[in-house]
Amino acid sequence: KEGDYKGAAAYFTKAVGLGDISAHYELSGMYNEGVGVERDEKKHLHHLEQAAIGGHPLARHNLGYVEWKSGRTERTVKHFIIAANLGFDSAIEMLKGEYASGNISKEDFATALRAHHAAVNATTSPQREAAAAKSVTK
Repeated sequence: KEGDYKGAAAYFTKAVGLGDISAHYELSGMYNEGVGVERDEKKHLHHLEQAAIGGHPLARHNLGYVEWKSGRTERTVKHFIIAANLGFDSAIEMLKGEYASGNISKEDFATALRAHHAAVNATTSPQREAAAAKSVTK
């Protein structure tokens, strides 16, 4: 039901129990914002970490941002590299900034860029391109 955030939190909690990585990510946001649940930074980070460990690219990117806000540059870069390796475009943009700041070597940046490119290419197909073209023309 639209606007039933408490119900959504219960649903995502059940889905987490079944191993749903995206549910971890959704609960993370709910605990971060206090939507449908009481705001809880510990639970926010727990669910964000679980989603990232499970391979959720945006969760991995967001963990990098959390580390960046805390001033932990080395951990920030590691999270952004992993997100880039998963094909997450924004992570490449963040790594460009870290490279410009001298926080990542040219070699490591180039490796992340190649891995990002490979991940994006692995998800490309004529069917997906046709579907994307149709959605743009609507």
